[in-house]
Amino acid sequence: MLDQKQGYFDALETRSADQRAAEQLAALNTQLERVRAADGNCLPGDGPLGDLADLAGLPVLRKSDLVAWQAEQPPFGGMLVGNVAHVFQSPGPIYEPGGVTHDWWRMGRFLHAVGIGAGDIVQNCFGYHLTPAGMIFESGARAVGAAVLPAGVGQTELQVRAAKDIGCTAYAGTPDYLKVILDKADEMGVELGFTRAAVGGGALFPSLRQAYADRGIACLQCYATADLGNIAYESPGPDFPAQPPEGMILDEGVIVEIVRPGTGDPVADGEVGEVVVTSLNPDYPLIRFATGDLSAILPGQSPCGRTNTRIRGWMGRADQTTKIKGMFVRPEQVADLVAKTGVAKARVIAERDGEMDVMVVRIEAEGGDPDALSQAVAETLKLKGRVEVVAPGSLPNDGKVIDDQRSYD
Repeated sequence: MLDQKQGYFDALETRSADQRAAEQLAALNTQLERVRAADGNCLPGDGPLGDLADLAGLPVLRKSDLVAWQAEQPPFGGMLVGNVAHVFQSPGPIYEPGGVTHDWWRMGRFLHAVGIGAGDIVQNCFGYHLTPAGMIFESGARAVGAAVLPAGVGQTELQVRAAKDIGCTAYAGTPDYLKVILDKADEMGVELGFTRAAVGGGALFPSLRQAYADRGIACLQCYATADLGNIAYESPGPDFPAQPPEGMILDEGVIVEIVRPGTGDPVADGEVGEVVVTSLNPDYPLIRFATGDLSAILPGQSPCGRTNTRIRGWMGRADQTTKIKGMFVRPEQVADLVAKTGVAKARVIAERDGEMDVMVVRIEAEGGDPDALSQAVAETLKLKGRVEVVAPGSLPNDGKVIDDQRSYD
């Protein structure tokens, strides 16, 4: 297990479920009151929520909404924003604020779990230009008392030399770029002193994690976005690194829901759906912000002792919009089909028959009128397709409501 020099990052990590829910509900209601009182794009309703589950009654905020609002009222669309020290630009374009108060993006919690702290020098290979990733991780390093080499990406030979000369002990960046640095160091005959790696922004494959472990580097990953900061993170259990973490622990400063793609309706624990996040950061209170990512709730508690809910990590994209026979079919249309017909679940499959597109709609239901279902499909999806009724529980639990099985080779 990693040597976490000061135990847990703070007492929030070991709260009981009841205490966490009560304190998050109080913070959420404070956020809602401030947002509703501010000018700009206000939320419906005028009273406090009685339970965190009541969040499901509020609308989902999507990136397309931010783009539209910001085009009308640059740079932040009239939203309640404070403590702005930086303005960042992400694809869209979307503009995000950044603050410099203590651990503004809540990345310190993850770096502490990795084992990074006072006395460490972090080679930060996330970008510092326009997008906020570099600043997000630098802010986290400051929160745990570590120094930073603001390296970015590129000029790998110079990075190797700097890491050696300065004595960098930890790496922050995408999972694969650390290997580029290590391979260059091998080529140069330079031995580096990395013992820990905090990664994100890409897939950490088991083989790559093991390759780092074989070099004596403990590598853990987080799930963060430019808009929200840290959402969830890995923490080492007692058998790490021999036993990699299972899933990611939710950050204490966010409320996470898993909803059916194309809707704001929460799914059952364990079912794959879209990650929707409510930030408790008073400087940028995003309420029910849809990330477009898929994940699922994991049962049980982390063996590291942290008590917050875990998710399975990134499992793909929720925006499965697909063009079939020249027409776009969107996840929200599939959700409408389920709602109108009262079936358990539906899945649109795009296939090819020779040079022609074919749409198959598999519907989980106990029986049902095939003709009525076919008519509902045509009316809701604006396309005709073959309807196949399958038993409840037959469709895969992978979050897909539209599955494009056509080959584009």
